[in-house]
Amino acid sequence: MAAPKPRVGLVGVGAMGAPMAACLIKAGYQVSVFDSNAQRAAAFAQEHGLRPAESLVGLAGQSDAVITILPNSAIVEEVLFGQGGMAPALRRGAVVIEMTSGVPSKTVAFSERLARQGVALFDAPVSGGVPRARTGELTIMAGGEQRDIDAAMPILSALGKVIHTGRIGTGHAMKALNNLVSSAGFLIGIEALLIGSRFGIDPATMVDVLNVSTGMNNSTQKKFKQYVLSRKFDSGFAMALMVKDLTIALGIAHENDVNAPFAELCRNLWAGAGAILGPQADHTAVALLSEQLAGTQIGNTAAPS
Repeated sequence: MAAPKPRVGLVGVGAMGAPMAACLIKAGYQVSVFDSNAQRAAAFAQEHGLRPAESLVGLAGQSDAVITILPNSAIVEEVLFGQGGMAPALRRGAVVIEMTSGVPSKTVAFSERLARQGVALFDAPVSGGVPRARTGELTIMAGGEQRDIDAAMPILSALGKVIHTGRIGTGHAMKALNNLVSSAGFLIGIEALLIGSRFGIDPATMVDVLNVSTGMNNSTQKKFKQYVLSRKFDSGFAMALMVKDLTIALGIAHENDVNAPFAELCRNLWAGAGAILGPQADHTAVALLSEQLAGTQIGNTAAPS
């Protein structure tokens, strides 16, 4: 007789957490959810025939594994160790899977605190956005003890493909560095579209060429036509979250005495876009800042007078 599946609690049923929780339910897990927005948690629970946890303590007490997917490490700390937080209610042998895009040094500290009460924590941030969260095809960057990750592998496999990045904190570091590369590719691609448009090349044609040439990247494949050329700017990933990840990446560089001038410029451009467009603007709307700086819009072929 097969052992029963572990009971999973998930904290944070936002744009990413909700479809991830749905994937776990589809995989046959008994899932409890909690969100600081009680209406959001109630709506998710009603949709899936569940009862939302009434408190963090209640969720922790009934879960073998807890997933946190929250805006930042400060909120994770409050959820774990703040007043009414989960830590005192977590049972010995439980595991916390920290899927927030967090600060590596804070994650290490959380892991050390929980280890003293017999609870494992490892970081497992994700890449792939809302579309791949819905299909259970995320890339999961797991940092921590191999035995803890192996034990949680059935849960993680319901959400996507796992890559073990090394010791605790390396998953969060890798996520930030991945977004650094992704954000830089987006910006330089937008500038290329602006230059080519002014020269008279159709931007959709440019994207097609890039996607069969060495300039291909995630943005050319999955963002430019879908969110920029369409002028929808609605990928579901907020500007503030991108700026947060880039700030984490720069922090890692500074802590390790790595001079990274291009990364610094990249982060500052995104932060400037956030200041102008607002932190809740979709991250693909950074193209609007590039257009302002260029004095033209993508698709505008009129030469300057």
